Amino acid sequence: MDMLRIGLLGVTGTLLAVQFKSGKSEYGIYISIVLSLVIFFSILGRLEIMLDVMREIGRYIRMDQAYIGTLIKMLGITYISEFASGICKDAGYQTIASQVEIFGKLAVMVLSMPILMTLLNTIREFLT
Repeated sequence: MDMLRIGLLGVTGTLLAVQFKSGKSEYGIYISIVLSLVIFFSILGRLEIMLDVMREIGRYIRMDQAYIGTLIKMLGITYISEFASGICKDAGYQTIASQVEIFGKLAVMVLSMPILMTLLNTIREFLT
C-alpha cells in the first residue's frame, strides 16, 4: 500500500511540475525537490527494518560488525548520490549530476578497499 501511495504522489507531483514548467520553471524544480524529500523521508522509516535484518544476518554468519557498518555506509552513499544526481538532472545540470555520480562511485570504492584487502588476505591464506 505504501508503494501505491508513493507512486501516486510521484505521478501527481510530476504532472504538477510539468504544469509549472511552461510558465515558472523554477517552481517545477521546487516541486521536484519537495517530492523527492518526502519520498526520501518515507524511505528512512523503512531503513530500520533493513538494519535489523542485516544485524540478524551478521549474527548468523558471525561476520565482523564493521563490515555490516561499511555495507550500510555504501548503501547510504549510493542512495544520496543518486538522489542528488536526480535533482541536478531535473534542474538541467547534467554535468554536475555526472560529477555527483562519479564522486559517489569513488566514495563507495574507497570505502570498500579494506574489505577487498581482507578478502585478498583470506584468499592468500587459503593458497599458502
